[in-house]
Amino acid sequence: MSGSRRVSLRIQGKVQGVFFRESARVEATRLGLSGWVRNRSEGSVEAVAEGEPEMLEEFIRWCHRGPEQARVDGVERTDGEATGEYRHFIVERTS
Repeated sequence: MSGSRRVSLRIQGKVQGVFFRESARVEATRLGLSGWVRNRSEGSVEAVAEGEPEMLEEFIRWCHRGPEQARVDGVERTDGEATGEYRHFIVERTS
């Protein structure tokens, strides 16, 4: 866990119905990150990722683009300490 960081993201734009969550899961897994991603009721996507700082920055850069069909208007980020509570990166289904 030494060197691991945590970032919380809120991605806004045309980010639902464009495979954003599944694409984010694939990208985060490729980068060795753990955490989750989910849709929010007002149309944005929320993600929490933990891992090495360089890999988090690469994930954040990816979130600014998203998958091909997405149009990202903005990404809000909050940095913090990694908790180690996640083992994998998953898509959370909203209830």
